[in-house]
Amino acid sequence: MTTPAQPPTDDSTPGSGTPAAADAVTGEAAADAGGRPPRRFRWLKILAICTAVCVLALAGGTWYLYQRLNGNITTDTVTENELKVHASQRPPETPTSAENILLIGSDNRGNGNEKYGQDSGTQRSDTTILLHLAADRGSATAVSIPRDLMAHVPECTKPDGTTLPARFEQFNWAFEQGGAACTIRAVEDMTHIRIDHHLIVDFTGFKNMVDAVDGVEVCVAKPVHDTKAHLDLPAGRQKLHGEQALGFVRARYSIGDGSDTERMQRQQAFLGSLVKKVRSNGVLLNPVKLYPLLDAATKSLTADPGLDSLSKLYDLAQSLQKTPTGQIRFLTVPREQYVADRNRDQLQQPGADALFAALRADRPVGVSADGTGPSGNGTPAGTPSGTPTGSPGTTGPAGTPSGTPSPGATPSGTSGGTPSTAPTYRGTTADQDVCGKDS
Repeated sequence: MTTPAQPPTDDSTPGSGTPAAADAVTGEAAADAGGRPPRRFRWLKILAICTAVCVLALAGGTWYLYQRLNGNITTDTVTENELKVHASQRPPETPTSAENILLIGSDNRGNGNEKYGQDSGTQRSDTTILLHLAADRGSATAVSIPRDLMAHVPECTKPDGTTLPARFEQFNWAFEQGGAACTIRAVEDMTHIRIDHHLIVDFTGFKNMVDAVDGVEVCVAKPVHDTKAHLDLPAGRQKLHGEQALGFVRARYSIGDGSDTERMQRQQAFLGSLVKKVRSNGVLLNPVKLYPLLDAATKSLTADPGLDSLSKLYDLAQSLQKTPTGQIRFLTVPREQYVADRNRDQLQQPGADALFAALRADRPVGVSADGTGPSGNGTPAGTPSGTPTGSPGTTGPAGTPSGTPSPGATPSGTSGGTPSTAPTYRGTTADQDVCGKDS
C-alpha cells in the first residue's frame, strides 16, 4: 500500500500554526509598515523621558531656591575678623554641644526703614538677647539684656577703623559705636560666656517673618493708640501682622507703665507666641509654609560664617524641634536702678552672677510670673530663689562667681523640668498663653 504523499509545508503561509507562522505574526506586531517599535514600548519610552524631565526640573528648581535663600543671607566677616584679633581675651569655647547665640535687633533706618526715623548712618539695638541652647537641646534659655544697662565695654574698633578706648557705658552704646563685635565682647565681659554665633535682624526682616506665619497672637489689657509706633489696637486677644507687630514690640510709652522693663517682657511674650505659632503650624516640616518664612528671614538676616547658610540655619531649627515649649524660657538679666543715674540700670547681685554661672555650666534655671521658686518662698524678683550658697558678688578664678550652682544640679533638659534647687527668675515660657493662661 502506497503511503500518500504529504503536502509540502509552506513556512510562509499565515495561520499554518507553525513556528514560522508565529514568528511572522510577532514580527508584524513588532513593527508597523514604517519599521517602528510596538506602541506599548513607545509609551514606556515617552513616560521614562517625561519622568526624567520632571526629576531634573524639580532638582533644578530646588537648587535655584536653595541658592536664592543662601544668597539672601549677609555674612558678617567684619565681626569675625575683629573677634579673631581679640581671641586671647575671650572666654574659652564650650566643651560640649551647648551653644550660645547672641540675637541683635537692629534699628537701622536705611534699606527701607526710613519711616521709623532719620538714617544717621549708624544703627542701634534696643533688643539684645543671649540665647543658650542646652547640649541635649532639652531646653533653651533666652536672656534679654536691657539697652540702658551700664556695662564695661572693652576696647573696640569702629567701622571706620578708629579705636574706641574701654569705658563704662550704657550697653547699647557698644552696638551703635562698635557694631556686633563690640557688643559680643561686652556681653562676654559681663557674663564670661563664650558667644558661639550671632544673628542680626532689622525692622523689615521682623515684619516679614511675622507675615510669613500669618500673624502672631498677642493680648492687650487696654486699648492702645500710638502714632509714633504706628499702633492702634483694641483691648483683648488679637492677631497682629507685620507693621502692627513691629509697633507692638517697639512701643514703650503708650503701653503699660512706659518702662523698658515692661517692653522687654512684652517682647519675650511675643517671641514665645511666635515660637508656638511656628511649632503648632508644622512650619518647619512643611516646605510650602517653610519657604516664605525662610525667604523673609534670610532677606534681612546678617549672620556670622558659622550660621550664614540655609543648611546651617535649618539644622539649628531642626535641633530645636525636640525642645518642649515649656522648656523654652524667656527672662531678663537681674538688674536694679543704677546708683549714679535713676534712668539707667546695673546688674543685681547675686542673681546675675548665679544666672551666668548656670548658663556657663549648662545647668537649668527656672522662670515664674513673680520670680519665686517652686516652693513659693517669696524671693524678690531678680534674686534667684535657688541661689547657691557662697559669698554674694565674690568671684573665683577668671571671674567665675562663687555662687555657681551646686555640681549635683541636674543639667538642663535632662529631666524634662527644672529642679527645685535651680535659681528662679521672673519670666515666661513658650507654652504660656498670651493672656496669662497655660496653653
